[in-house]
Amino acid sequence: MITQAQIPAVLDHPVYDAAGDKIGEAKHVFVDDTTGRPDWVSVKTGFFGSGESFVPIHDASVVEDHLEVPYPKGKVKDAPHVDVDAGGHLSAEEERRLYEYYGIGWDGTLEQDERAGGIRSGRAAGTEAAAGTVGAAGTTGRAGDDAMTRSEEELHVGVEQRQTGKARLRKYVVTEEVQQTIPVRHEEVVLEREPVTEANRDAALSGPEITEAEHEVTLHAERPVVETEVTPVERVRLRTEEVTDEETVRGQVRKERIEAELPDEDTGRDR
Repeated sequence: MITQAQIPAVLDHPVYDAAGDKIGEAKHVFVDDTTGRPDWVSVKTGFFGSGESFVPIHDASVVEDHLEVPYPKGKVKDAPHVDVDAGGHLSAEEERRLYEYYGIGWDGTLEQDERAGGIRSGRAAGTEAAAGTVGAAGTTGRAGDDAMTRSEEELHVGVEQRQTGKARLRKYVVTEEVQQTIPVRHEEVVLEREPVTEANRDAALSGPEITEAEHEVTLHAERPVVETEVTPVERVRLRTEEVTDEETVRGQVRKERIEAELPDEDTGRDR
């Protein structure tokens, strides 16, 4: 069990179960109205602290910078939801439900205090300006102190990493039609006629005077020849790079407001 002096070391600090798993953050400590003894601690659980569960503090202990309770994390998160009134009180009926859930005998633990005159309706520490009362924000009140502590919830946003997809390299073969223009050469027959002159007369009269004859010329032409050759052109690999984007996260936070009721100067009545 923790004492009132240890409450500031508990509030807004981590709460762990006996196995060393973090349950959440301690939000409020509820003390007995009669004895002032710490009875319960409310723990913010869930993503971004969206839930709040009550845990008995009788067998809890402060270990270094956190509170350790003898209940598994799952049991604490599944604890019955209870409503706390505007004055920060936990009713006897709600407390009974919690004791039954955690397997703590109501008769053996609570009726002793009832017989001794205790009300057994716990209140959040700091909801009354009593001497020695430790506030929910961890400030200690003094006798005659007329100040009130105002608290606010803060939104704490974290990130988690999750898998969004996979990428892979796959090589396959496609056939494309490639067109390329190249020059090709061929031979053509050209008929040339030249008159007999003194320069070529001897060649013209070297054969028989009248006869039949044939002369054959072979023509040549070039044609395209296609061959393929495998050539490496590039290397391809996959790698990851980290890109930072901005996302807007919205959540609801509670804030305390303080209003003053001042006496009416004319009538002397409150307004």
